[in-house]
Amino acid sequence: MSQTARTSDESSTQASGPRGSSWADDAEQRVLDEAVRLAPKAGWNAGLVSRALAAAGFSEAEGQLLLPEGARDLAALLSRRHDAAALQRLKAFDVAALKIRQRIREGVVARLDAAQQHADVLRPLAAFLAFPTNLALALRLTWDSADVIWRWAGDTATDENHYSKRAILSGILVSTLAVDLASGRDSALSHLDARIDNVMAFEKWKAGLKPMDLAGEVVGALARMRYGK
Repeated sequence: MSQTARTSDESSTQASGPRGSSWADDAEQRVLDEAVRLAPKAGWNAGLVSRALAAAGFSEAEGQLLLPEGARDLAALLSRRHDAAALQRLKAFDVAALKIRQRIREGVVARLDAAQQHADVLRPLAAFLAFPTNLALALRLTWDSADVIWRWAGDTATDENHYSKRAILSGILVSTLAVDLASGRDSALSHLDARIDNVMAFEKWKAGLKPMDLAGEVVGALARMRYGK
């Protein structure tokens, strides 16, 4: 199964090759390690996949088994590695002692910290995800990251609020990451706090949500990450 087809429930298992994981999981992480090393100069594309496979000691045939969707699968692997790293950081908190606003803030900050481990990769990755054919993947990965944070925060909603909460947090997450990359952490935290302030009145926010808001938010954030503006 390709990485892009896996659900958010599996994201916490995609850390960097834990003991006992299958050969495929370990192999994927080895290829991802090489891709992260090569991407700042090679870009995020099919050529990166070939180079990363070779550097990790795998043939193109093995690569087809490991990463049938190529660079898209690598993008999914990296996003889920960052989700797992964020969850690891969040273990330091007693979530029950935090108000919901602080839970979401700490969740977003932990995800920013995880992504910053590979800051030099984010621009080529953003350029790749900004292609129209990859926008659905960008939306899905952003949604999955928001879901990871909400689950850590203790959200158990199963009605329409489940989707509403993840849609708005997806917008906050991707826009804050773009600000963090372009302008630094202080600006990102100011942006994050302002966005959280804007959505604390949940019913007011929900009434104003439009179906295309999230897609527009993600496209705009990818453009800012790509060009650093």
